[in-house]
Amino acid sequence: MNPSPNLFLVGPTGAGKTSIGQRLAAHYGLPFVDLDVEIEARCGMTIAELFAAEGEAAFRARECAQLEESSLRQGIVLATGAGAVLDPANREALMSRGTVLMLGVDVDEQLDRLQHDTARPMIAGGDRRGRLESLAEHRNHLYEDIADLIFRGRRESVDEAVPRAIALLDRHWKRT
Repeated sequence: MNPSPNLFLVGPTGAGKTSIGQRLAAHYGLPFVDLDVEIEARCGMTIAELFAAEGEAAFRARECAQLEESSLRQGIVLATGAGAVLDPANREALMSRGTVLMLGVDVDEQLDRLQHDTARPMIAGGDRRGRLESLAEHRNHLYEDIADLIFRGRRESVDEAVPRAIALLDRHWKRT
């Protein structure tokens, strides 16, 4: 376990990184940082607009730069984008600068949670199930490889999940 004042949340789209992260930050009295929101604020456009205007490679470069900057802060809860773990430098920064909590969720639950979501470019278009399964196949091992702790969803509300996440963190997160 990496003793750190920082808590970094990783996991697939729809796992609850933002929803749970905001509540964890409030519980622990820490600032909450959403990496995608930071990128959007800096660029003046949404992630979907960035993907459309510049492509995924340019977005990933922006994501790396923002993660580098944000992860240097002390005493934060940071929700990463689902694809932030694709870059080895991002994985190293997350592992070395904070405690990494993976929020795990299965594809069926992702489909339920994201059924009305039209803002995420990586799952846009047809065959959403196939896209989510492909993303899981390529990314889940990366989340698990860098995670200090793994929190699995149980088809429950955020109100039900947060106390379980807090209990897990209270048992294992060594804040310095």
